[in-house]
Amino acid sequence: MSDRAVSVVRAGALTTVQDRGRPGHAHLGVPRSGALDGPAAALANRLVGNRPEAAVLETTLNGCVLRPRSAVTVAVTGAPCRITVDDRPAAWGAPVDVPAGALLTVGTAVSGLRSYVAVSGGIAVEPVLGSRSTDLLSGLGPPPLTDGAVLPLGTPGPLHTRVDTAPQPAPPSELVLRVTLGPRADWFTPEAVRDFTSRTFQVSSASNRIGLRTEGPALERARPGELPSEGMVLGAVQVPPNGRPVVFLADHPTTGGYPVIAVVRETDLPGAAQAVPGTPVRFVEVRRR
Repeated sequence: MSDRAVSVVRAGALTTVQDRGRPGHAHLGVPRSGALDGPAAALANRLVGNRPEAAVLETTLNGCVLRPRSAVTVAVTGAPCRITVDDRPAAWGAPVDVPAGALLTVGTAVSGLRSYVAVSGGIAVEPVLGSRSTDLLSGLGPPPLTDGAVLPLGTPGPLHTRVDTAPQPAPPSELVLRVTLGPRADWFTPEAVRDFTSRTFQVSSASNRIGLRTEGPALERARPGELPSEGMVLGAVQVPPNGRPVVFLADHPTTGGYPVIAVVRETDLPGAAQAVPGTPVRFVEVRRR
């Protein structure tokens, strides 16, 4: 293998390759996938001079440890964490030069859940359906990283809108999700709909890349039975039999049989990527324009 590669010394709890995803394949049963916190991933690429579509690493909670085979520039964004190069402190949220053979340690998230590691040239695993993203639901794309894996890197081109540093939003202390009610809000009692848009829920520890699960008041159905399976979109808020809303994220199924009470605005979903278990969640109704 070329020296344009990076070895995975410690993969962490869950580290995956992600880019902007593979939209347009829902009719084949393939979710969009891609980085859960898209703005953080895009910023990491800008910091190292990559093109916007370059693949990055998405870590979960406890980071990862990497050893590049050639000198690279890296940037870590998203959840704040400690960064070291050969045990020497390095900057988070800024370009960092890492010599060939040095040990890059991306530490445990201080707040938030997911950090994004961009490497100059991008992670150059083989694309599937036009994307290098790992899809945990369908199994498309590269598998989650394991210790000892070796990832090929692309060749850095001319600097593409590189920046030295940029402001980043803090992980949410409260997750406020703007929603448009429907298409199945009529499957719930008026009291349940009122509770949905006025009560506070909490992020469940059972959340993952497929969906953000909540704990809190159970939403009561006005209709018994189940729907035939119908199409699901990113941000759909599905309510399973236990009555606790689930917000569908990047690896969500493309069909489902539980009623969707509302849909979250896509611009609010990056916050869901960083909301740790126990974070308060409020659903705020917005009217269609």
